[in-house]
Amino acid sequence: MMVQTKRLVAYFSRAGKNYVNGDIVDLPVGNTEVAAGMIQKLTGSDIFRIDAVKAYPEGYQETTEVAKEELRQNTRPEISGYLDNMLDYKVIYLCYPNWWGTMPMAVFTFLEAYDFGGKTIIPFCTHEGSGMGRSERDIEEICAGASVLKGLAIRGGSVQQAEDQIAKWLRDLGQIA
Repeated sequence: MMVQTKRLVAYFSRAGKNYVNGDIVDLPVGNTEVAAGMIQKLTGSDIFRIDAVKAYPEGYQETTEVAKEELRQNTRPEISGYLDNMLDYKVIYLCYPNWWGTMPMAVFTFLEAYDFGGKTIIPFCTHEGSGMGRSERDIEEICAGASVLKGLAIRGGSVQQAEDQIAKWLRDLGQIA
């Protein structure tokens, strides 16, 4: 009998005013959340939303200023919840938008709360032109002992049509048949 590897999609996403294809648009569901849902559906993983306790501003420009300041100060925003059973998971699909060249600082808070030794982390990033940035390196530094696989970066404005691309990436990584 084959033992099923327990997998988790952990994601940070922001709905509301976002920069998409050169315009500020109001998204009822954030681009990263849309992609995280696709990954969860394709892999049958559990899913966990990383949320900052203090909500980001409504406006896109204001949020980018807060995000830039958090990065500059190396802030670790408090997050609203943690997993009691992280030890159960062997594979973590980590989904986030690229904010100022890396992950939002709330994702750093999440990662620093656990020991990822022996686990596999598979990064997924939404962006509007900056790709993965340095996020994969940052994950490797924070998650000592984890195996960090090659991530996938998708433009936020293309996420709605990205399920085939995400499925191909997961197949290429041996995550789905």
